[in-house]
Amino acid sequence: MKKLLINKYFFTVLLFIACCTGAFAQELKKINESIFKAGEQLDYKMKYGFFTAAEATIKVEASDKKYDGRPTFHLVAEGKTAGSFDLFYKVRNRYESYVDQATLMPYFYTENRREGKYRHTDNVTFDQKDKKVTANKGTFNYKGESFDFVSAYYFARAIDVSKLHEGDTFDLQYFLEDGFHSMQITYVGTETVECSLGKFNCLKFSPAIIPGRIFRKNSKLYLWVTNDKNRIPVKAHVEVIIGSVSMELKSATGLKYPLNPIKD
Repeated sequence: MKKLLINKYFFTVLLFIACCTGAFAQELKKINESIFKAGEQLDYKMKYGFFTAAEATIKVEASDKKYDGRPTFHLVAEGKTAGSFDLFYKVRNRYESYVDQATLMPYFYTENRREGKYRHTDNVTFDQKDKKVTANKGTFNYKGESFDFVSAYYFARAIDVSKLHEGDTFDLQYFLEDGFHSMQITYVGTETVECSLGKFNCLKFSPAIIPGRIFRKNSKLYLWVTNDKNRIPVKAHVEVIIGSVSMELKSATGLKYPLNPIKD
């Protein structure tokens, strides 16, 4: 039963954490140059201990849709359970976002979640001028900048983090299901991290987590993002009550800039 809880919870959490560097949108400026292009695809695997529990894909698609006359990118994040985990608790989730090609702010977001017997769909429209969101459960107002599950990740990759200092803490505002939520994230520093694609110089972040049925009292969740022009998450890791859960980049195609691992 504990493994099922971990599988259900962490699949969504780790996919979301891949988007969480958007916390810096409130404090730092976005660079002018686009750092990704249509056709980019990132594939991840999630492991519980030594076992692959789930797989996720995040990609950028060309779009002919326009909002307020402005061209958009179609962003898609998909995830599913894998191996024996798929037999006990099947997950098939798909999240989509249409964002302005220039500002990367979201216009429309939709999600379709199938987790065991649980089903959830939502369609969310962002009114960037009047600062409000219209979703299946109503209309919600917000201040500042806010994102959906997917757009936060892509906006974050365009943030200038050159002035970050170790220990800096920020709050991310995002809309999910029934309203706006926030998550506190700490910048830890830089670190060399190895994944299946090689070793990379990375920026290291620690999103806040709440101890309970899954996390230990002193558990820390860490996320490593390449410290280059691509700025893609290559690894995430957290200890749980029994064992640990990790997420790792397994393939990256269609990147605007070369992905250059450290040469030994």
